[in-house]
Amino acid sequence: MKIPVSLLFMLLSGQISAQLRLPAIFSDHMILQRDKPLKIWGVAKPGETVYAGIGTINGTARAEKNGHWLVTLQPFAAGGPYVMVVRTKNETKVFSDILFGEVWLCSGQSNMEFKVRQAIHAAYEIHRADNPLIRQVSIPDQLSLEPEPFIDSTHWVISSPETTGAFTAVGYFFARDIYERLHVPVGLINDNWGGSQVESWISRDAMMGSHELAEYARQMPVNWDESDARVEKKFDAALTDRNAGKMPEMDEQAFLKENYSFSGWLPSAAPTVWDWVGLPAYRGEGYMVREIFLDSFQAVLPSVLNLGENDLRFSWFINGKPLPKAAGKKMMVSFPAHTWKAGRNILLLKIGGEPVPDSKGIGIQGEADQLFIEFDGERISLADNQWKMLPLLNKPHHVARWMNNEGSIIYNAMIHPIIPVSIRGALWYQGESNTGRAFEYRKTFPLMIESWRKEWHDDFPFLFVQLASFGSNESSNAGSDWAELREAQAGALRLSNTGMAVTTDIGDPNNVHPKNKQELGRRLAAIALNNVYGLTQTCNGPVYDSVSFTNGEALLYFHSTGKGLLAKDRYGYLRGFEIAGPDRKFYFAEAFIRGNHVAVHSDSVLQPVAVRYGWSNAPEDINLYNQDGFPASPFRTDHWPGITESAVFYRK
Repeated sequence: MKIPVSLLFMLLSGQISAQLRLPAIFSDHMILQRDKPLKIWGVAKPGETVYAGIGTINGTARAEKNGHWLVTLQPFAAGGPYVMVVRTKNETKVFSDILFGEVWLCSGQSNMEFKVRQAIHAAYEIHRADNPLIRQVSIPDQLSLEPEPFIDSTHWVISSPETTGAFTAVGYFFARDIYERLHVPVGLINDNWGGSQVESWISRDAMMGSHELAEYARQMPVNWDESDARVEKKFDAALTDRNAGKMPEMDEQAFLKENYSFSGWLPSAAPTVWDWVGLPAYRGEGYMVREIFLDSFQAVLPSVLNLGENDLRFSWFINGKPLPKAAGKKMMVSFPAHTWKAGRNILLLKIGGEPVPDSKGIGIQGEADQLFIEFDGERISLADNQWKMLPLLNKPHHVARWMNNEGSIIYNAMIHPIIPVSIRGALWYQGESNTGRAFEYRKTFPLMIESWRKEWHDDFPFLFVQLASFGSNESSNAGSDWAELREAQAGALRLSNTGMAVTTDIGDPNNVHPKNKQELGRRLAAIALNNVYGLTQTCNGPVYDSVSFTNGEALLYFHSTGKGLLAKDRYGYLRGFEIAGPDRKFYFAEAFIRGNHVAVHSDSVLQPVAVRYGWSNAPEDINLYNQDGFPASPFRTDHWPGITESAVFYRK
């Protein structure tokens, strides 16, 4: 239909003259924080008066030179629905079905992003999710090198069987539990990014006051081109550091030769993307290789090679010979007898330059149980860290806009724009992406908490989740970056108005995204109900206090023991304790409950000086609880150097 010129002019004029603008976090169906001053803000024509009101409560503000305005209304009690009106002389915006209740910011990485539909018993949970007094607003994933003033596109969603599957699982189960006790509306601000590091959530101003991050803050890039160039230098350094200061050759014909050494390639793994194994944000061509050693019996058998479902960029070679491309995305091919040889075999994958979305990443992705070679029913897993990778930096490539390329870039685009919305508190589930810098996390995590409170002008409650079990369960002698990160998280409890949910018993050693988010929501809710809402109850497991050593035995003292200590074991034995003498070598130990203490000893350690509990990546066997059902956090009594003390976010 042809639009008349006069009408088109009127429409365009209306758009141009529209000056009143609010962040998208203000929408129909929103839940606002009860019993705190209500902040309403936006932009308008400089110098213009803005009126904002709910019911009979209203206020005005004059837009500053940059157009910004802020109206503060007196606190409201829980209830609703209300209508909010915001207007200037020429424009009016109306928001309906507004409730006042409890608003919680749900932030962190993928375990907070994890949705209700992914949790255990999801169908059952979604079927009974019919509570219009629980609502969520999701902050879209965005990055910025400068603090942004607004969230432009989002809206509040009412919980129902049709919508709740997309809610943050941790946040929803938390909200459901506190609603059942408080009976007031609960709003969730779902503000997270999977895989994000804590440094990306901290403002540049906060970094400037930090010993650990000030130098980085002083030289932060001013534009993305500068950032890309810095990342590109990291690619070069990663390769030249492994090759005596030179770039390795990048010639496919050399790779296919029988005696070629791949020692100068970078370590890699499968299934994963290169972003997580040393080449963050690289997008371009490359190779992956894995040595496979077979015996003479396996080598003569027919076989099946399966690398799961990936994209069409891959070409394959076995011992220098090209293989036919698999049809579609399923990378599974059957081979006749004598395809392999006894001894060392080379599986080489070429990753072509076919365009794919930056979000997809590079590498072998999919499920671990789909990566294998099978010989007559016998499988050799290829899901491990025995792979190597080589980016072809001499071919066209680029740097993706990745959430961990720089510090502050998530804060700028996803936290700063929602300040100063009033909230009751924050729920935080993050740390997996900082395990390599666990020692530094002792400072950077509290820095983030304190800086958010300072920027909000509110010492709001900050409740966080300690890392669950994931990976291996080795002895303390092997060292554990996950254990060191858990220790750093526990250290943040020194800050006022904080709480920590322990989750080592509800993790999954084979999946970094454990599905039992219901129990996690219950534990966070217990902390909030006790600490924030004054409904007295036990909300934590035993917390280590001190240790004494006498006659070859360690005696451990705890607080938060509730109704008493408990060994969650049918035989009453405690597991997960280790003990060491002056040689700092740990031995698995016997441990028993004595009243509100735990006695630990080992016949291998005559003069004990240190005890550790659950000190591994996946201490799934630990079983010290209180009788109220809450697990003890892993801990150590020593302060010996760990494996992450030299790792830092930024080094010149």
